[in-house]
Amino acid sequence: MVKVSVIVPVYNVEKYISKCLDSLVNQTLKDIEIIVVNDGSKDNSQKIIDKYAKKYKNVKSYINENGGVSKARNFGLKRAKGEYIAFVDSDDYVDINMYEDMYKKAKSNDFDVVACDLKYIYDEKEVLAFSNLKKDLTTKEKIKKTYVSMYPVVWNKIYKKDLLKNIEFKENVWFEDVEFLYRLYSKINSMGYINKHYYCYLQRQGSITSTFNNKLYDYISNWNGIIDFYKKEKIYDEYKNELEYCYVRYIYATFIKRVANYKDENEYNKAVDEAIKNVRKYFPNYKKNKYFYKSLKGIYMLLFNKKIAKIMYMRKNK
Repeated sequence: MVKVSVIVPVYNVEKYISKCLDSLVNQTLKDIEIIVVNDGSKDNSQKIIDKYAKKYKNVKSYINENGGVSKARNFGLKRAKGEYIAFVDSDDYVDINMYEDMYKKAKSNDFDVVACDLKYIYDEKEVLAFSNLKKDLTTKEKIKKTYVSMYPVVWNKIYKKDLLKNIEFKENVWFEDVEFLYRLYSKINSMGYINKHYYCYLQRQGSITSTFNNKLYDYISNWNGIIDFYKKEKIYDEYKNELEYCYVRYIYATFIKRVANYKDENEYNKAVDEAIKNVRKYFPNYKKNKYFYKSLKGIYMLLFNKKIAKIMYMRKNK
């Protein structure tokens, strides 16, 4: 029986893929399958993958036309046989004990999901980072409260396969992890936590492009889709306060901060207008939400307006 299926989407990572696969084929958990999906790489990634597939029976190699990380993950999901599912980005790597320990934790209390902590890997140093969980969560009410603080990535977790039966990654968008997780979280009944920094998240160097990319607006369209999902599932009222806080946080904080990295002030101003328009449309009374009064970030969002946005842009682009 396959206990954990690890899905690895690959695109042009010939410098990193060996370290990633080494960390997976050497896992202390032996009942594991490694599903490597080459998303149309143009470099030598596939030659490296072929060597591992030839040497290790549990490495399964697939080649797709380029369609993005979401399409590659969905392809892998359809072929995964494991009791639990995991995702690893092909330029990252994991501790060799990660999946044995997480699987044991999952089975100890039949958890739907198990999460661990992580490390940021730089050229000169490692920085510990956290999933923002502090203990196991055994009720939906406790899980709901983590909406406002969770680390929104898929790769520091394992998921019961049945949980993902009707959930796929949204394709052809940026920030797909956030979109996926906030839909999935409504279906989770229990979550285990391991206080170990097992996942190694590589921080690749390189300056941001100076050209504004309209894909940044996926932050907004993704969140509009999340809201629509909760309404369609008839659970919107149950999660309204948490969704409201997260929506405003991602639009007024994360989205605006990302757009401010670009030096095109006209595009920035358009983005600010779009952010304000959407918040007013979906959550015109968000300032009544108690979550905003619990942190400095929350206060910032309560005060956010075009003047504050202008100050942010000027500070970012001195």
